[in-house]
Amino acid sequence: MKMQLIASCALVLTNASIFAQDMSIPKVIYGEDNRVDVADSNNPLFIKLAMSTAAQIEKSKLTVRGSDAILSFESLENGMGVCPTEKFAAQNSIARCSGFLIAKDLLVTAGHCVRSQDECDKYAWVFDYREGEVNDGKLPSSSVYSCKKIIRQALDPISEADYALIQLDRKVKDRKPLKFRKSGSPSVGDELVVIGHPSGLTTKISDGAKVIENSADQYVLTDLDTYGGNSGSAVFNATSGAIEGILVRGAKDYVYDWQQGCYVSNVCESVGGAGCEGEEVSRISKVKLGKFTGIIGFFKRLFGLL
Repeated sequence: MKMQLIASCALVLTNASIFAQDMSIPKVIYGEDNRVDVADSNNPLFIKLAMSTAAQIEKSKLTVRGSDAILSFESLENGMGVCPTEKFAAQNSIARCSGFLIAKDLLVTAGHCVRSQDECDKYAWVFDYREGEVNDGKLPSSSVYSCKKIIRQALDPISEADYALIQLDRKVKDRKPLKFRKSGSPSVGDELVVIGHPSGLTTKISDGAKVIENSADQYVLTDLDTYGGNSGSAVFNATSGAIEGILVRGAKDYVYDWQQGCYVSNVCESVGGAGCEGEEVSRISKVKLGKFTGIIGFFKRLFGLL
């Protein structure tokens, strides 16, 4: 029993250190687990949107060699102590947060993912970090970008604003910026899809969710299937493909399975109750991104005025 308690404590500490990389409240599964790899999605719109989403990966975990970027490998099972039967347990999970492209050289993520310029400099933004592209442990170095500077960032515990706008080190030429809501708000019941990197995994698409509450000023409450690592993910209107917000907070990711001696996903039938509080999505209209995009934003970037 004593050895079992020691092992359990070690697993908790390991899990806590992983979660510390993404300082948001963790996330959770509601009802059926709707996460799928990009290659397994049957929705052409979602596949297209996934092209313009990126993973935040520590630079120490990738090496650029000419035209290739070599990635470190750490499975979800080994890195977070999840059970081998857990979905995606054998896949690589080295991403810290998620982000998405809104102009040729501008990327949006959660504010808690880039708290300072020094922190931003430590990480690369990697497109195409998905199954089928990185199975051999590498991807084109052209898919790897650095943080040039943080243009705008908010992490306010009072208002609960949580977002960041980053200028990349160069323009992204092989994929299109995503469209986003500039004003107004989604409605309760609107269907949503999130694309990002749950638990640091390769890109996952998760649909079958909706807006649950719409009363808070800075965010909407949803039942998206998300985890730590999804922070900064784009949350899209499932019909139009326009971005409604940025995934920032949620309920508990994993619970310890004493019978198996490892962690399994926290599963809720619906939003409500302890451990099933719902997933919070910062309203992208609150970030006022219009001034940084379009023709005005183009000239500001051209003359270095951002």
